[in-house]
Amino acid sequence: MREVVIAGAVRTAVGKRNGGLSGVHSADLSAVVLGALVDRTGLDPEVVDDVIWGCVSQVGDQSSNIGRYAVLAAGWPETIPGTTVNRACGSSQQALDFAAQAVGSGQQDLVVAGGVEVMSRVPLGTARATGQPYGPKVLARYEDFSFNQGISAELIAQKWGFGRTQVDEFSARSHERAAAAQDRGAFTEQIVPVSTDSGSVQADEGIRRGTSVEKLAGLKPAFQDDGVIHAGNSSQISDGAAALVVTTADKARELGLTPLVRYRAGAVTGADPVLMLTGPIPATAKVLRKAGIGLPDIGVFEVNEAFAPVPLAWQAETGADPELVNPLGGAIALGHPLGASGAVLMTRMIHHMREQGIRYGLQTMCEGGGTANATVVELFS
Repeated sequence: MREVVIAGAVRTAVGKRNGGLSGVHSADLSAVVLGALVDRTGLDPEVVDDVIWGCVSQVGDQSSNIGRYAVLAAGWPETIPGTTVNRACGSSQQALDFAAQAVGSGQQDLVVAGGVEVMSRVPLGTARATGQPYGPKVLARYEDFSFNQGISAELIAQKWGFGRTQVDEFSARSHERAAAAQDRGAFTEQIVPVSTDSGSVQADEGIRRGTSVEKLAGLKPAFQDDGVIHAGNSSQISDGAAALVVTTADKARELGLTPLVRYRAGAVTGADPVLMLTGPIPATAKVLRKAGIGLPDIGVFEVNEAFAPVPLAWQAETGADPELVNPLGGAIALGHPLGASGAVLMTRMIHHMREQGIRYGLQTMCEGGGTANATVVELFS
């Protein structure tokens, strides 16, 4: 396998539901980050072999292969193809893995991976509104479970013994860390401003400053009357896009690009689809084996905060240092634009690694249906 590097990582700010990005079509929002890759790295679009784009709700504005229309909206040559990947919340992380596989194997030399989701325009659940995606055999196998992620999060909290106070403490900390990171400019370099009719969107909109356990205690459980999951300890419905340049170290040098990190390993696993969101636990073990390193070697973890019990259970099982987990906040504070989130998290982690001189970073994402991706990258020097 050839040495694979990421030589560009940009994202939009993550907009809140019906916020600053809600009026932007998904193809046009994708075009913003594709254009920024060109502007910030000097990349010539002519050398791009493919664009692999994550998107979950592929209906309406996001139907008909949004990856291809992102390329056209960006004004890139018509000869550049594009395809769209759906591995639920891990879609753009899987796009990165597919790109790395193509480049590492020698089938392609430079691929752009990323994703988009404008949940304000294509609401969560739209793709299921006109049918039953699971089928009678799946429902029979799992005793007619609803495959509701909120219920799964409640089951995780019960299994690991997380009470309301513990999950709310985690959530308040996510907002606190995100606010501190935003205030010190940790996100400024990675974010591409988006011009809209209402002005420029250039800061993550979901952070709720002053969030506390006491304030969160006033929110009603969303899925079970006696449950612990509510809007304040769940990921936010959001809008956003992100993009990564994936190539070899040699090709980057040839093109005058600056490698940011090495792609060390990627892994994907399946797990119990009823608990559903525990996949990051085995995915982490699998990717560390593939990378040939141990958990103590990792200097930063990005564990998607779909619901607070997800990273809490992951921490409990892996023994990872909580101070290294989501140090800039996570989806509870910063939002979760589904198909874009994998690339958003990777962009955030790469810039943090370079700022702090961290050698290894690990990102993992729980996904609907009980799958999970995990990826390890190494600071390029």
